[in-house]
Amino acid sequence: MNQAVLSPVNTEKRKELGLKAGDTVRVHQKIEEKGKTRIQVFEGLVLFRKHGATPGGTFTVRRVASGVGVERTFPLYSPSIDKIEIVKRTKVRRAKLYYIRDKVAREIRRAMRGAVASDVSTGSAIEEAKAAEEEAKKEAERAEAEAAKKAEEAEEAKAEAEEAATDAAEESTGEEAATDGAEEPPAKDTDGTAAEPAGEEKKS
Repeated sequence: MNQAVLSPVNTEKRKELGLKAGDTVRVHQKIEEKGKTRIQVFEGLVLFRKHGATPGGTFTVRRVASGVGVERTFPLYSPSIDKIEIVKRTKVRRAKLYYIRDKVAREIRRAMRGAVASDVSTGSAIEEAKAAEEEAKKEAERAEAEAAKKAEEAEEAKAEAEEAATDAAEESTGEEAATDGAEEPPAKDTDGTAAEPAGEEKKS
């Protein structure tokens, strides 16, 4: 069972703290467990104070842990409290901040509604993402097919060009051979008359 460890209290120092609603405080409380003493720290917002600075004065601190509001009331001059730190001071118009409870509850309800709406929008977003992915996949397949078709056409054009070049080369070779095989015209003598074939005698 947890037991509070008592320690002397400097009442004047506690009174000079001037705790008020709206302050964010850090309360260090001594707790004894299994023969050992430990310090438990509770940090939160001061909602209100009761009985002022009298010996029976108390203050209530609220904090939100894991989305759940937790409130604790501490005696201002309790000997089990080792130290009280003021983390931040905030000016508020009210001495008792009860409305914080309702405000937090409203925010939680609003957050829950937002979470549901977020889930719905997330679902539709997932569907849209899937549809976009399918469309992109189809587009990629179409682009790949088109690229393959263009490559095939390029290969066909290349083959036709090579065939045409081969035919042209063969025709050129045939023409050269025909030119070489044609008969040469008979040679002429110096006087301009055609030379007679060899082996024949000229008759007078």
